[in-house]
Amino acid sequence: MTNENHPITPSLELLKHWEEQHFDEGENYDVMLIQAYQAGADQELEACCEWLNCELGTGWGHGTKLRSARRPKSPSLKEQALEQLKSLEVAFLVTHGGDAKTENIRRALEALPND
Repeated sequence: MTNENHPITPSLELLKHWEEQHFDEGENYDVMLIQAYQAGADQELEACCEWLNCELGTGWGHGTKLRSARRPKSPSLKEQALEQLKSLEVAFLVTHGGDAKTENIRRALEALPND
């Protein structure tokens, strides 16, 4: 039924984990299928990054760039807040025709550490 020699095959540990999730926790099949799909895609991405690094060398960071492009990090809370502040400033300008006077809020947000 399955090809155990296929290059993208879940590890026995991962299969056992999914089995425990289903039987012990009653996890929904949809959730498990999504996890399996994501695990396969992540494994394929790692294989591609490794191939790039082997073929082109690690000095240029091609594998890292590919991984960053295909699995971008979610914006931090700070980045989200700054983006929302920008939207509020634009909305205020459009509706009221003036400055929303948000300099202190922006400076406070920008002073927060990046997480």
